[in-house]
Amino acid sequence: MKKVLIVGAGFSGATVARMLAEAGYQCHVIDKRSHVGGNAYDYDNHLNIRIHAYGPHIFHTSNEKIVDWVKRFGEWVDYKHKVKAQLSDGRYVTLPVNRETKKLVGEENILDIFFRPYSKKMWGVELDELDPSIINRIPTRDDDNEYYFPNDKFQIMPKDGYSKIFENILDHENIQTNVSTTFDKSMENDYDYIFNSMPIDAYFDFKYGKLPYRSIKFKNIDLPMSKVLPTAVVNFTHSEPYTRITEWKNFPNHGASDYTTLTIEEPCDYEDNSEERYYPVKDLKGENRERFKKYQKEVDITKMKFIGRCGNYAYLDMHQAISSAITTSEQFINNNNK
Repeated sequence: MKKVLIVGAGFSGATVARMLAEAGYQCHVIDKRSHVGGNAYDYDNHLNIRIHAYGPHIFHTSNEKIVDWVKRFGEWVDYKHKVKAQLSDGRYVTLPVNRETKKLVGEENILDIFFRPYSKKMWGVELDELDPSIINRIPTRDDDNEYYFPNDKFQIMPKDGYSKIFENILDHENIQTNVSTTFDKSMENDYDYIFNSMPIDAYFDFKYGKLPYRSIKFKNIDLPMSKVLPTAVVNFTHSEPYTRITEWKNFPNHGASDYTTLTIEEPCDYEDNSEERYYPVKDLKGENRERFKKYQKEVDITKMKFIGRCGNYAYLDMHQAISSAITTSEQFINNNNK
């Protein structure tokens, strides 16, 4: 039985571990954090309100195969996500921008109200310096649909939280999991193969320079009232340093306290936040991607495969991370069965 090391217990690492374990491989999963679940980790706070420690996660996709896979590990409930934006005058409008929002603010003002100030806060650079694909992730619409993911067939959240889903994914006789464990290159000789979700530039000691990321600082606030915001998530387009606020009780099965808990998000450079890497920076010239490709060429694919957001220097939604991990696992299994 081959021994495989999986670095990182987020969706990419946990999915690879489960796939390989079911195929008979002995899998050792490690994570430098004190918990499994990666950025989808959640917990119940002192008010019994469920908090997503690294920002709100809504599972959305039209890929039925991926939905069937995650439903193996827990019960999920339907949830259609709505987001409002608060304007500088205090009004709430729908995001992504729809026909109603265009009428309220004027279609000619959309770029300056919603995209320029938000991008400056979120990415630390002017809108014109970013790859257009970043802005295209939040399209404008010509209808009155208020849902954030109108085209995704499946929009769900785990009834008992993401952390429980991860516990169930990793609950297999061929999987050993150790948290608060940092990868070290000295571990490589103990395994037949490694799937690594650590930052690829850090693995190679930044020999081609650091790959930039944006990070988020989170601040939780408890208030003695049942509800504050009109939707679970409100974005702020104006000059305050924070980009959005989440009110957790507006999500299903996230608590029923007389109090409410809000989480405020303030973007920053990852080096200003204990090197917590959340969002790879896609610059207009593509220089960051070219630097990543230099690192990618250094990888000995006979011994190691980089996975996940930091391993591939790419933003991945949850369903994309799982889909990629399943494909990677199937290819590995098939290649080793030849």
